[in-house]
Amino acid sequence: MSNKKNTAFIIVQDNEDARPIIEAIEQDNDGVIVQYQPGMVRMERAGSLIVKRETVEELIGREWDIQEMHLVLISIAGNVDEDDDKFELSWN
Repeated sequence: MSNKKNTAFIIVQDNEDARPIIEAIEQDNDGVIVQYQPGMVRMERAGSLIVKRETVEELIGREWDIQEMHLVLISIAGNVDEDDDKFELSWN
């Protein structure tokens, strides 16, 4: 595991709405560590994590607004860079 000071993480609810987000994070972030816990999923990675709108849309087969992620979001760590195409957490 990485130095916790430089670890970006996102925790989401463990439900149907979050599963495509979890899968997209796994696809787009090499080396991400995914921990399933009761009722939630924690994903962490040294340096940065990104959720790409395009990847989620491919998984769900419809348009997806990044703001929808906030409906399943529990907690985050890192500096946020968010626009219409991505939600990124980083310590850079």
